[in-house]
Amino acid sequence: MTDPGRSVIVLGATGLVGRECLRLLLDDPGVAHVVAVVRRPLADDLASPKLRSEVIDFDRLTEYGELFAVDQIFCALGTTIKQAGSQEAFRRVDLEYPLAAAQLGAERGVRHFLLVSAVGASAKSRIFYNRIKGELEDALRTLPFRSVTIVRPSLLVGERNEFRLGEQIGKRFGWLAPAKYKPVSATRVAEALVSAAREDQAGMQIIESKEISRAASAAV
Repeated sequence: MTDPGRSVIVLGATGLVGRECLRLLLDDPGVAHVVAVVRRPLADDLASPKLRSEVIDFDRLTEYGELFAVDQIFCALGTTIKQAGSQEAFRRVDLEYPLAAAQLGAERGVRHFLLVSAVGASAKSRIFYNRIKGELEDALRTLPFRSVTIVRPSLLVGERNEFRLGEQIGKRFGWLAPAKYKPVSATRVAEALVSAAREDQAGMQIIESKEISRAASAAV
């Protein structure tokens, strides 16, 4: 019997990493069907016969459960406290939405959940941002996925629609940082995730920022 190819869903496909994941998945002959779940419409240049784009209200995510009957979930949802407006709003985007999506997927037999987290993620961190990321990672460990892949990038760099001072500083002086904290290309993060999805190994895999380039090499 011929393998029909994997079906995947991408959360956050209009963001820096999610957009790159979507582009790579649409070009991957091993992927037959891609669902992009977004808060705003995708760019026209991402059109593809195997792409289904759904603009949804993430506060009503459970109403879209049928979208999550796929093989793999890529989660690149994320914001900043400045963009979100409060810690509560940040927690909703970076923890509650991804966890709700993971639960919907687990209920429908998704075998592999792939997450963009952050360097230093820990539920015990004194830094709010890292603590939220760590809480999500811990929650994923309790769900019955065959595979979970977590990528923990440091400062992400790429083509954004908005100016971020920290990113500009990172681009200029990032070479001075220890390997763990050097800025990393969003494209390389996406390549690492797509490579892990293609390998589809069972168990929990955590890819730290300094390991991303090596992990990404298999995707190209």
